[in-house]
Amino acid sequence: MIIKPVPCLKDNYAYLLLDQKSKQAAVVDPVEPDHVLKALEAYPDYKLCMILTTHHHWDHAGGNPKLLKTHPVTCYGGSDQVDGVTHLVKDKETIQLGDLTIKALATSGHTMDHMCYYIEHEQDRAVFTGDCLFSSGSGRMFEGSPDNMWHAMTQLLQLPEDTKVYFGHEYTVSNLKFAQHVEKDNQDIKDKMAWAQQTKCTTPSTIANEKLTNPFLRVNLPEVAKLITDDENASISQVWGKLRKMKDNF
Repeated sequence: MIIKPVPCLKDNYAYLLLDQKSKQAAVVDPVEPDHVLKALEAYPDYKLCMILTTHHHWDHAGGNPKLLKTHPVTCYGGSDQVDGVTHLVKDKETIQLGDLTIKALATSGHTMDHMCYYIEHEQDRAVFTGDCLFSSGSGRMFEGSPDNMWHAMTQLLQLPEDTKVYFGHEYTVSNLKFAQHVEKDNQDIKDKMAWAQQTKCTTPSTIANEKLTNPFLRVNLPEVAKLITDDENASISQVWGKLRKMKDNF
């Protein structure tokens, strides 16, 4: 399994996903098809076989129609709102890319059709998280609720800790500034900030690192929750919602 990030627009990431055995390729959120196809030229033996779309926002799905004109492949997405979608995926549905089994995870909240895509192959594990989970951050709630978003977080928290997290935007430094604001004494966040400030492309992260540095995955920890709200009776979803409002106003 080979995964290559493809920077697009101002701060987006599309991705190439390659199965080395079958020489089949998938693209994730190819908002700028020319960039993605240029990256694929480095692998001339591979054939593009599918598009995986995390959600319907234009900066993730907007390139699908153009790519489909030259490469009429299956386009997976979570709803009919996804530009160019040809196959609607459901939670836990599996997709085959040659030797790779891709599992769709319904992670609504940022949008109600948001999907993450998890792959486990031999010793490698990876998840494409779109705008659900960023490095040390999370996407805004445009359509869902804190309950939706926390459910999405729990889906990702259950993945193996060595799973590599391939996110949809390069927001890591700004996310870490907020994380430091929330958890001023968290040394893992300080260490990650020092690294991120010297690193142009911070994808991928890992589930293990996100558990240490991402406040949106840490609201279930009492020592973190008390930094966000004084309400000891608040549910985890309510704490998550309060944290999201804090970030929106940060």
